[in-house]
Amino acid sequence: MTVGAILQIASYSVPQMIVGRVVARIGNGINTSTAPVWQGETSKIKWRGKLVIIELVMNVAGYSILAVPSCIPDCVHHNPLLDRSMASRVASMADYCDRDQASDAQHIIADLEGKDINDPYVITAYSEIIATVEYERAHDVSWGQLLRGKTGENNGDTQPLRRMILGAGAQAMQQLACINMLARLLAACNSVSYLLASMVAIPKIEHWGRRSILMTAALGQGTCYLLITVLLRFNEKEGYPHHKEVASAAVAFFFAYYVFFGCSYQGIGWLLPVELNSLSMRTKGAALGTATNWATNFMVVEVTPVGIKNLGWEFYIIWTVFNFAFIPTAYFFYPETANRSLEDIDRFFHENPSLFVNGNPEAVNIKRPARYVEIEKELVNQSATVASAKQEMSNLEGQVGHVEVV
Repeated sequence: MTVGAILQIASYSVPQMIVGRVVARIGNGINTSTAPVWQGETSKIKWRGKLVIIELVMNVAGYSILAVPSCIPDCVHHNPLLDRSMASRVASMADYCDRDQASDAQHIIADLEGKDINDPYVITAYSEIIATVEYERAHDVSWGQLLRGKTGENNGDTQPLRRMILGAGAQAMQQLACINMLARLLAACNSVSYLLASMVAIPKIEHWGRRSILMTAALGQGTCYLLITVLLRFNEKEGYPHHKEVASAAVAFFFAYYVFFGCSYQGIGWLLPVELNSLSMRTKGAALGTATNWATNFMVVEVTPVGIKNLGWEFYIIWTVFNFAFIPTAYFFYPETANRSLEDIDRFFHENPSLFVNGNPEAVNIKRPARYVEIEKELVNQSATVASAKQEMSNLEGQVGHVEVV
């Protein structure tokens, strides 16, 4: 990304600018398909959502910095090289487990939690991850199998394809909400309101939950687009006496749309692919989600000028329908991931094969299910018992050795 930026800054010709853009996009592609996985695996349950929103606020802030000064060239203004990363518990630790470097993995968990390496919680977390790694090794699915619709004879219970589609779907919804069409229509002042809106969800992301935010925001976004569509219809109507008023009202609802999108799909679209995919599929799922985001982004940006030119106000009906369609999509298919550990989410998909989640209390409640808390407590207690027994054995061996020396 740095090399690409330098090439663009120093360019005096279109070919060099294109080369710089290509180089930067390769770097950004690697970044956006890797950073979400690492960040998603390095934060605690209570912080994962907040950190994602903070990261995306920085994203929007970067855009605002580039958008506000009117002296910035159009080629930079519309194409900021932004780090669309997310935050959220340790990829490096899971990687150590995957490469059988157990002591390193356990040390990382202890460091992250601020606990001793022999603490029962650390032992429990380590044991769970080891078990998950071993399970996922035995049920790993290649890209070739996924493309052929095969998930292995024993892999139906982990539902990797379903989870991957849900993650990629979240990224598609982010772009099909049509945020990037508005970014082309509205200027710097709107990017500032977008930045402020993105900050709204920071303290409330875990309290509101992913599902309710997605559905509420989709309702708000759809309503804004519906009103924009109606207002633009009157604005284009010949002989209508209030063209200026309806045009101003349409712009106001564009701003309102940014508020809804900024505190919802902006961050959650990047969070869900990491939360929903299992350990063995997390990198594939995040990569597919990122690719879906950029591909849908490209489609929206390309069709917008043509659509507006040929359809006028009717073009906005498409995005109105899309936004309202996200409400039942989130309600029926997306389980709640707020206040859940990544292991909780694995457990949910392992135990619930149904595609529809709306009738399952464990899938829709914002609070962490009590059963998951009890399972974790039981595992911690077991680890504490094992650790205590090991310590007693070690003390006994020390005493025996001391007697022999005497």
